[in-house]
Amino acid sequence: MKRLLIVIALLLVIFGPIVGWKVFQFQMMGKFFSQPQPPAVIAATEVREETWLPALDAVGSLVAENGITLTTEMAGKVAEIRTPSGAQVEQDDVIITLDDHVERAALAALRADARLAKVKFQRAADLLPQRAISRAEYDELQAAWESAEAVAAAEAARIQRMTIRAPFTGQVGIVDVSLGEYLQPGDPIVSLQALDPIFVDYTLPERYFPRLAVGQSVNAMVDSLPGETYTGLVTALESGIDTGTRTIKVRATLANPEGRLRPGMFATVETIEGREERVLTVPRTAVSFNTYGDFVFVIEEGEGDNELIAKRRQVTTGESREGRIVVTQGVDAGERVVRAGIVKLRDGQPVTIDNSVELDDAGITTE
Repeated sequence: MKRLLIVIALLLVIFGPIVGWKVFQFQMMGKFFSQPQPPAVIAATEVREETWLPALDAVGSLVAENGITLTTEMAGKVAEIRTPSGAQVEQDDVIITLDDHVERAALAALRADARLAKVKFQRAADLLPQRAISRAEYDELQAAWESAEAVAAAEAARIQRMTIRAPFTGQVGIVDVSLGEYLQPGDPIVSLQALDPIFVDYTLPERYFPRLAVGQSVNAMVDSLPGETYTGLVTALESGIDTGTRTIKVRATLANPEGRLRPGMFATVETIEGREERVLTVPRTAVSFNTYGDFVFVIEEGEGDNELIAKRRQVTTGESREGRIVVTQGVDAGERVVRAGIVKLRDGQPVTIDNSVELDDAGITTE
């Protein structure tokens, strides 16, 4: 028994201070966490009521009204390059010509054969009434003349195809051939694009189909030309819905007189619906997302004097433009919401509003 008491005493001596220190730590932690949360410095703004023209937002690509890569139908050496790279051309302007000396010589011989066949036929026509030749001989000479004319015409057409012309008005790209280069049929020569007007093709979810119509106004913006907006009209709707994506393809036509818009550019497109609506908007930075959907922090009065707290509130959002987003449910006009300093903000946390400085999303000044 005495030994047991000694062991217990030794354990108390060894572990007593440790246990006491842990108890003290837990007490201090409890006091720390029971302290009121310090106010978070945030920037706030009011929910604004505005008049918006409803628009359907989409992304698309610019497409030339006409765009092809010119190729040659005939084999031959490049004899002349008439159009330099990047030039503006009109319909039927000559782009390049192939060496056609051999073909022209052959055409001269064929035309001579055709003339001779014609003379023989004309003589036969004079002799036929006199029964100097048979009807069969007359028919053979007529067929020979017509055949010779057709062969000569075919050779003339071959020569014409050795001159490559622009099939429509537009701008050529980089000429990809050199003088003296031998081309085979189908070899690419240069691209040709009709740039004014230019199309923008984009898709919208099928639920928007009843709200679409030919003639609607559109605004298009491209990343490579910041600050510029191009206007146009919807000119075509796809005849059916894509069953794979459940979207409908839309084509709008944009004026492009200076040629700044180019095929292949990525575009952001707004399709204007044409009727004004009164909506509530907040800055896009005021809206965050959690597992329950979009939410904002609304500034409310606290329990203390002049105390403000941030209360999380779920909202339903709509379209966005120029840094603002429509809120269809969850807030009222004039309410104040947190626009910066949201990341570390907790529901019900006291806040201090300071709109004199810009804050990043973490509530850190960016001065």
